[in-house]
Amino acid sequence: MSYQFNDQFSAYTHQFAAVAARLNRLALENAETVFGVQLRTLEKNVDATTSFLGELVEVRDLESYKTLVPKGLQVARDNAERVAAAGQEVFGLTLKTTEAFGQLAKNQFEAATEQAQATVAKVAKATKR
Repeated sequence: MSYQFNDQFSAYTHQFAAVAARLNRLALENAETVFGVQLRTLEKNVDATTSFLGELVEVRDLESYKTLVPKGLQVARDNAERVAAAGQEVFGLTLKTTEAFGQLAKNQFEAATEQAQATVAKVAKATKR
């Protein structure tokens, strides 16, 4: 009897470890993707800002400064839009990862239910004899 218990416990432990490893892998992949999205956005924003600052440094008269003000506002607006778009993309990626977590949990509950039902049927069959 204890052999059956140990065998079942070992199987459940192995199953739990496999699911935990899959969850960790999904979480790390999500973190890597999110970091990549944020890094690309930061890179684009830094490039746009440094390009604008390069133009700003080269200006020598007041009229040129006046023409650069709208361009500076446009660079700031574009940077803000990129940050917002990256935030939305990160939210979508995190939502997909969360859905994958939920699907894994659902599969585990379904598998546990099937195993429990099989065990109950087996015990019921054994007690009828």
